[in-house]
Amino acid sequence: ETHGITFRIQIRVKELLDTDVLLKLLFHLPVNYPSTLPDISVSSDQLTRAQCTDVKDKLLEQAKKHLSEPMVHDLILWLQQHLKCVIKQSATVCHEKTTLSTGKSTEDGIWMLLLHLDHMRAKAKYVRTVEKWASDLRLTGRLMFMGKIILILLQGDRSNIKEYLILQKTSKVDVDSSGKKCKEKMISVLCETKVQAQQKRFQTFEVKEYSRLDELQKEFEAAGLTTLFSEFVPPLLK
Repeated sequence: ETHGITFRIQIRVKELLDTDVLLKLLFHLPVNYPSTLPDISVSSDQLTRAQCTDVKDKLLEQAKKHLSEPMVHDLILWLQQHLKCVIKQSATVCHEKTTLSTGKSTEDGIWMLLLHLDHMRAKAKYVRTVEKWASDLRLTGRLMFMGKIILILLQGDRSNIKEYLILQKTSKVDVDSSGKKCKEKMISVLCETKVQAQQKRFQTFEVKEYSRLDELQKEFEAAGLTTLFSEFVPPLLK
């Protein structure tokens, strides 16, 4: 009566990219639904996190058209008809006006995020996880090690940058002193800003180790990020 209703729906969409895609949808209907939009979560083993986010965004856009009337069934039907268009939107223009998210990306531009990690106990697993998240979210940049300094520099759509931050802060990505899986609690967001015209875009995401500070500095300078380095990296040595 106070929290509403939450339920899961699984649907299978056939003949999509020559395979079946199983989508797991989580709907939370608040007490004043349908006057208030439902909360929606989308997951699938066949789609990346970024694609699932796109699907969720499109469902919410459709939900706004059905405000004040029951909508879940209509949303499911719409998804079955338009899923292929949504996940291939980077290469295809769909006839539905609400299926394109590229306009939002262009409007926001490319953003950059610089993170500082205190340590990595399970380094190999941690690195693989960061690489996967960057790939799934179409982010480029560097995971940089120099002595005890660990930095993650990311570039990409602002929405995907924010999604990465959520994953970084909520996932059990490392282990504690007793070897148990744990969330990252010692992370600092040093900078989150829009990439400027004079700054270089990274084309890939790479893991690099540097033996000296000047080597790390050259990495930043090559990308036109000299000011970023000077402001945030030297203080980490103190």
